[in-house]
Amino acid sequence: MEADVQSRFEGHLRKLRYLLVSVGVIVLDQWSKWLVELHLPHHMAETVIPGFINLTHVRNTGVAFGLFASDGGSGWLLTVLGLGALAAVALYFWFAPSRDRWLLVALALVVGGAVGNLIDRVTSGAVTDFIDVYVGIHHWPSFNVADSAISIGIVLMAIDSFRPHHREVPAPAAAE
Repeated sequence: MEADVQSRFEGHLRKLRYLLVSVGVIVLDQWSKWLVELHLPHHMAETVIPGFINLTHVRNTGVAFGLFASDGGSGWLLTVLGLGALAAVALYFWFAPSRDRWLLVALALVVGGAVGNLIDRVTSGAVTDFIDVYVGIHHWPSFNVADSAISIGIVLMAIDSFRPHHREVPAPAAAE
């Protein structure tokens, strides 16, 4: 019994290193948003790759990619929903097997992205988006580093769900 508790404790400690991915996402997200807010006026576009990517400074009061954006008082509701989603992902992370690296990296990306956007929502009521991907006149909604981390994390989780997961089978008892 004591060895089982010790093993689980060590597994949780090993999982903490994956939270460095979350911290990295948060730092990169907040730093990039700070740079955009400092150097790029609202709704101005700077071409990065002509015909494909611009940097543009927009404030998103909705959720990912501007969905459900409003100028009303729904910001608190989105914050509460975001905190609930973050709690669910954090629980999933906590109970995920420590040997499941793909899943832990995916969850760490989602946690980092969620925290990055929640910081914006709590401190200013809106999220700074600045990556504008387009082809011709067709633009994808603007997004940021946090949105990218969340999207990549979800794709990795989907890929992980199709991978075979080998469960440890206890060795048969030795014949006496």
